[in-house]
Amino acid sequence: MNVLEIMKRLDDMPESYKTMSMEEMEVRVRAIKERFGKRLFIPGHHYQKDEVIQFADATGDSLQLAQVAAQNSEAEYIVFCGVHFMAETADILTGDHQKVILPDMRAGCSMADMADITQVERAWPILQELFGDTILPLTYVNSTAAIKAFVGRRGGATVTSSNAKKMVEWAFTQKERIFFLPDQHLGRNTAYELGISLDEMAVWDPHTDRLEYKGDIKKVKVILWKGHCSVHENFTVRHIEYIRRTKPDMNIIVHPECSWDVVQQADYAGSTKYIIETIRNAPSGSKWAIGTEMNLVNRLMREHPDKEIISLNPYMCPCLTMNRIDLPHLLWALESLERGEIVNQITVPPLIAKDAAQALERMLALA
Repeated sequence: MNVLEIMKRLDDMPESYKTMSMEEMEVRVRAIKERFGKRLFIPGHHYQKDEVIQFADATGDSLQLAQVAAQNSEAEYIVFCGVHFMAETADILTGDHQKVILPDMRAGCSMADMADITQVERAWPILQELFGDTILPLTYVNSTAAIKAFVGRRGGATVTSSNAKKMVEWAFTQKERIFFLPDQHLGRNTAYELGISLDEMAVWDPHTDRLEYKGDIKKVKVILWKGHCSVHENFTVRHIEYIRRTKPDMNIIVHPECSWDVVQQADYAGSTKYIIETIRNAPSGSKWAIGTEMNLVNRLMREHPDKEIISLNPYMCPCLTMNRIDLPHLLWALESLERGEIVNQITVPPLIAKDAAQALERMLALA
């Protein structure tokens, strides 16, 4: 079975939803939300399409939505407008009486897929042999529940782009070294900001099972998993150089999932929340080139017409997996609930959920 066939099987939505008008779908969703009341809760990530985000009861980045999920106890159904790992996190943090639903099971994360549990379990004993019991694992929330559980069992924690600096600082109070999964760029940028030099960082390649490092490995303080965000890696130094040449008065702000070179040459770097707040608080008439997901950049353009806002990469596309969640899938999931049918429920096995919760709770306690 090829990839297209697999993806099609994951999408069981009836064809009738694909031909319905936007106006009719919007009316139906509003009516369902009203009928369900507090029994239904819809969290939406900032990267979602406007057609979906308009119905979100809470919007945020990964940390915000993790906190909202942990605090919510009223909703019987949580219809998560984000990607698979976010829905898993919501299932881990919410009660047994609550059901988490992902409107489209094809909404994954390429970064999370770059680290599977088999690869990590293969890497760990090799790293232990190299460095002994001196390593604490940290994982970006953009990872599978199984990876979070692996980290939780070993005393580690999850991190987000909002709190990565604080979590890395904490990790170094626990162990001499950290093993950062699965985004090498967030790990490298965070460690560098904390004063760790590039020559104190090594990269673990899960495909060759080798540590990429030249020099005395005793100097290594940070081991970075060789993974990345397919969206943010598309912002390059050449894009910055072009803005500097053609629009020298424009501020450049990027997400820390961008490469180290890009972050170093930008004027500002920070989480999705940081980017939103920086633009919101910027003076009228200011100019901004933003290096992050295109749905969010477009939304910031509309919300701040008094500022000149562009994408750092003019040919940037929205996050393809995040965009799997659309209004037809949201409506289908909600109407299925009304019929008593739960589609695309996300359920994390109890043992994995227990260990993953430890990693998440360590983060939330410090966040």
